[in-house]
Amino acid sequence: MNNSKKAVVLFSGGLDSTTVLVYALKQGYDVYPLTFSYGQRHAIEIKQSERTLEKYGLLNRQTIFSIDLTPFVNCSLINKDLEVPEFAENRIPSTYVPSRNLIFLSVASGFAETLGAEKIFIGVNSVDYSGYPDCRPEFVDAFNKTIAVGTKQGVESGIEVVAPILNMSKKEIIELGMSLHVDYSLTHSCYNPTPDGLSCGVCDSCRLRLEGFRQAGFEDPLQYAARR
Repeated sequence: MNNSKKAVVLFSGGLDSTTVLVYALKQGYDVYPLTFSYGQRHAIEIKQSERTLEKYGLLNRQTIFSIDLTPFVNCSLINKDLEVPEFAENRIPSTYVPSRNLIFLSVASGFAETLGAEKIFIGVNSVDYSGYPDCRPEFVDAFNKTIAVGTKQGVESGIEVVAPILNMSKKEIIELGMSLHVDYSLTHSCYNPTPDGLSCGVCDSCRLRLEGFRQAGFEDPLQYAARR
């Protein structure tokens, strides 16, 4: 492994970030997974992330960064008194966490500077997404311009946010993952899991995942509480 080719990977344990994690490994990067615990109702994804990292021998590399975003009470991913929408909305949905990716990438850029990592990989996606403004190409481009002038490493040697699945559909992401032999049985996508950890099968995230597998011609290995 070329230790000079380091990369931070924002890793939640979900389908997208797992695909990106394995993609970065296949590109030859010395990967440092960064996982956030921010008060999310689907915190089971953190436990799932550990299973994937153990499989790839990266569990001892994982950094879990805790940040309390529970004051963002208008977000249904944090406030359990709000219902998680089951259908995509014609506006930015209540599952949007204010400035989440801006916060995450700011932390990741500091972590990358500490490690001397040249890349930050993130699994944002602008095609089959829910309208989140921080999952768009414009956001990634703007953040890259910011760290190029606002960080020591950006000024001196360069640091870049890479979003390899940014313009892919969920079908294409799954096809990429299958070609990389990603074990999707270890991933978690649901915004509203049951108390025993089953994916609900009806939230927007579950629907996108199930439809992506259907379009790609593969069976989703997860068990669901319900399917529609």
